[in-house]
Amino acid sequence: MKITWFGHSCFRVETGESRILIDPFLTGNATFEDAGIPVREVAKGITHLVLTHGHDDHTGDTVSILKESDATLVAVFELAAHLQSKGVEKAEYANTGGTLDFGDFSVTYVPAFHSSSTIVDGKPLYLGAACGVIVTPTSGKTIYHMGDTDIFSDMGLINEMHQPKIGFVPIGDRFTMGAKSAALACKRFFDFETVVPCHYGTFPIIDQTADKFVAEMGGQGVLVPEVGVPFEA
Repeated sequence: MKITWFGHSCFRVETGESRILIDPFLTGNATFEDAGIPVREVAKGITHLVLTHGHDDHTGDTVSILKESDATLVAVFELAAHLQSKGVEKAEYANTGGTLDFGDFSVTYVPAFHSSSTIVDGKPLYLGAACGVIVTPTSGKTIYHMGDTDIFSDMGLINEMHQPKIGFVPIGDRFTMGAKSAALACKRFFDFETVVPCHYGTFPIIDQTADKFVAEMGGQGVLVPEVGVPFEA
């Protein structure tokens, strides 16, 4: 299984014949744009596009990518329906607790402590629950993309049910967990083999590096990838 981070909360996971793009906030993502990678290169060959929630720094380039590909959108019902109204054709609706089987992998939506909306005509539009996603490959290690969230005790139940070995963990503070609470979540509730920090460095008002998180973790199991450089898991 090959994983690539593209800044903020965007990851591409390649397993079997599937290429899964998660939360493709690329245009306007300074971390990604500084790397000089074309959006089309990120989206090339994707089979599925999975969203954790509806904030613009997660949906990002979803509509433009899906209009140019044959990939299937996977999202919570309200968010998927909204994006279909914007021209997305293929969509699989989901919600918390539900599992969708795509052959090479399955996706299960789990709770996150966050909100989910976009602004339309100056007003917030509700886009369903904010979630984390469990990606379980047919062959390989289970991934937990936490989405945007605070720490919560039912993370222990998520671990008990899904036993993820790879965690994509938001650490930037202000809108998500900061370094201290993210590290506590990882150490108290999970037995991750690899922890990949995300949701930092993109905007001036969130933490700019993963340094505080790495220190809180004591370096244990933390992988801070380079943008656009794949790693094996």
